[in-house]
Amino acid sequence: MIKLADEEQTIAEPGIVNRKQLIAAIAFAAVAVLLSTAVPSIEIAWVTGILLLTIYLFAFEVVGVDVAAASIMVLLGLSSLFAPVMGLEQGLVDNKHLFDGFASNAVISIIAVMIIGAGLDKTGIMSKVAAFILNIGGTTEGRIIPIISATVGFISSFMQNVGAAALFLPVVSRISARSGIPMSRLLMPMGFTAILGGTMTMVGSSPLILLNDLILTSNKALPAEQQMETWGLFSVTPVGIALVVTGILYFVVAGRFVLPVSKSESSTSGSDPMQYFHDLYGVDFSLSEVVVTKDSNLIGKYLDDVETSYRVRIIASKLSSEAPQVGPGTLARDTEFAEGMVLGIVADPHDLEHFVEKYNLKKRKQLRTFSESLAATKAGIAEVLIPPGSSLIGKSARDVWMRKTYGLAMIALHRDGETLREGDDIRNMPLHAGDTLVVHTAWDALARIESNRDFVVITTEFPHEELRPHKVLPAAVFFTVALSMVLFTDIRLSVALLTGAMGMVLSGVLTIEEAYEAVSWKTVFLLASLIPLGLAVETTGTAKWIAEQVLSVVGHMPIWVIQASVALLATFFTLVMSNVGATVLLVPLAVNIAIGAGANPAVFALTVAIATSNSFLIPTHQVNALIMGPGGYRVPDFMKAGGIMTVLFLVVMILMMNLVF
Repeated sequence: MIKLADEEQTIAEPGIVNRKQLIAAIAFAAVAVLLSTAVPSIEIAWVTGILLLTIYLFAFEVVGVDVAAASIMVLLGLSSLFAPVMGLEQGLVDNKHLFDGFASNAVISIIAVMIIGAGLDKTGIMSKVAAFILNIGGTTEGRIIPIISATVGFISSFMQNVGAAALFLPVVSRISARSGIPMSRLLMPMGFTAILGGTMTMVGSSPLILLNDLILTSNKALPAEQQMETWGLFSVTPVGIALVVTGILYFVVAGRFVLPVSKSESSTSGSDPMQYFHDLYGVDFSLSEVVVTKDSNLIGKYLDDVETSYRVRIIASKLSSEAPQVGPGTLARDTEFAEGMVLGIVADPHDLEHFVEKYNLKKRKQLRTFSESLAATKAGIAEVLIPPGSSLIGKSARDVWMRKTYGLAMIALHRDGETLREGDDIRNMPLHAGDTLVVHTAWDALARIESNRDFVVITTEFPHEELRPHKVLPAAVFFTVALSMVLFTDIRLSVALLTGAMGMVLSGVLTIEEAYEAVSWKTVFLLASLIPLGLAVETTGTAKWIAEQVLSVVGHMPIWVIQASVALLATFFTLVMSNVGATVLLVPLAVNIAIGAGANPAVFALTVAIATSNSFLIPTHQVNALIMGPGGYRVPDFMKAGGIMTVLFLVVMILMMNLVF
């Protein structure tokens, strides 16, 4: 989703935007015409032109990236119809295989991991992981980013990186909601590190898994003295660790400059709910967590003794030996304060400061004890109306023990155009028909009250989340089954992951409708539509021609320059075709170049397999496509953050490979 500021700029200055696009289009067209005079065949000329068109559409966002990708796919398909006019004997891509991308291993795998991730999230597992990370890292980017990134990087070293990213997507979403940090500040570091983590072992990414087979194939054409040894499982680990550490440090140091602040697809539209209550009722409340110290004179008093006097509303409590007391059936006005008790309080910041100072309490900077139970996804402030005919009319909130009975902690009462607050003794006032209660409540309690005829719930935009903690066991079982099949069998990745996904549905962890909703179809169309372009680049000889031209220029230079050129070529190809396709194409070329230059061919082959993970510039990598929608990213966001990451990747990779090998 494009930020509002960007939308306003687009609306206010359409001429400037159109001029930029027009100038860029002319420049790209000129380059395409120039290249068409240098290429060896008409097929390569057309594919090069379409490749430049794709880069132009992505870079300048003429249309959405998914629309651009689908349009390129259609254009390749139409080449069969217009082949005689284009000077071709046949289309650039066989139309029988034009839509193979939608059934490809990569696309089916990404659909499956989205469903598996949603299933784990539905059981509440991911919510607990998010709470754990928040307890360790607090609510600051500088601490949360390394924790998330290091965890995902480690997981992706033995699991497909898109699977690791999809697994943590709901975790990051919850951390964002609870910490107030936009998802756009967290998802890109997580996604980039998931890609980097795939370089830590020889099973971390498809190119590295494939590499030893390609080496054995190349050995058949080599004399005995030039035979290459295959790589061990952890041969690449020093390089991978250096890359992961570089990625984490990059975002910790430069994140504030390169990461956008954008609204995600999944975030609710509209204004801040607290601003709404401030504007409508004049209430200015915040949620805080305080601890009763050992020398506090609050010890021994009851909630009822202090709430009205100090204009505070206590909505949660916890003793060290007990579970948090939140929601219906827990807190009551006769709850006694004790040493070490943690309190969740809703109050005006000034009233809270007075209360804390009066009773020598310790105020925490952010929620810790209640980071899970009072998170924005679990609880918040809502409006509830007392309708005519309600059995509560004539009774006060105190009479019905409203906080304990219904889980509604009343913080304001609006009657006859006037808003009364906690200090106005609102809990002793008999309720009238038409009274609007401003309450703090758990969302599940509010959902139950919707069917209670004594109330009319005015607030409808709240998370109606139905967690299924009783389904933790089947979810864990099918996740383990899928992961085990990926790690310990030779079965196709998509089949292994779909086994876990369908297990989630058949065991009732998810309904089939929820499974469909879990899939980001924008991501699916983006990836599936680009696969025919990669096929055209490979089958027409375009990729081989580009590689030969580049290497003919650097062939006489120092070995490290040639190696860097091979890595740069792999980086370019992995942006426009599958990383497996790029690896299959470039490894034989790299081996022959290394032998000609007197270098180690196995190291050059490994250079290709690692460099195909250097895919950060545009959202064509599966992980980047996965996080683009939820993070609200645009292509320029990837180019800004990914451009620097691409350079760092190449520098660190070449440096480490020359040190280690």
